[in-house]
Amino acid sequence: MSRSFLFLLGSSRTDGNTELLARRAAEQLPTDVEQRWLSLAEHPLPDFEDLRHDSDHVRPTEGAAGLLLDATLAATDIVIASPLYWYSVSASTKRYLDYWSGWLRTPNTDFKATLAGRTLWGVTALAHPEEEVAAPLIGTLSNSAAYMEMRFGGVLLGNGSKPGDVLEDSAALARAKTFFAQEPSLARFPYEHEVPVG
Repeated sequence: MSRSFLFLLGSSRTDGNTELLARRAAEQLPTDVEQRWLSLAEHPLPDFEDLRHDSDHVRPTEGAAGLLLDATLAATDIVIASPLYWYSVSASTKRYLDYWSGWLRTPNTDFKATLAGRTLWGVTALAHPEEEVAAPLIGTLSNSAAYMEMRFGGVLLGNGSKPGDVLEDSAALARAKTFFAQEPSLARFPYEHEVPVG
């Protein structure tokens, strides 16, 4: 299966630092690798409703849920590009991950089996000099990958607050050049700080 990258933008603004860093990393992908970019702000999901024990699940075919489910299932590599908001992923990103719980129980999707062995990546910009503050975000993505039996490529970290700041982070831009070139291993529980970060 040829590789297909799905970039999910979790920022409330366009061309923010996280997106800029993700695009720098994506520039390094081979030209024959498909890239699809979707903004969660432009395709907002309703609040997730947990129906595990209350009703039958129906596969969404329309709206943001149908679009994001189909795009997720079609991708070999899913890149969560979320700014660091209160030490974790953005609200729109968290809502998208919450939907995975419903998609696990949606008939005719084989959601977990389809994603197993594929790769989850993260990109984030943070306005803090200490990268350790991003540990909760990294843990969210790493543990999600482990539960889904996916590979985890780590998180590419950059520093930036004002728009465009991340383009001054020479270390982050250098890491972006080789970020997607690594060979990720299967994610494991529990999340440990040894998980490679960009």
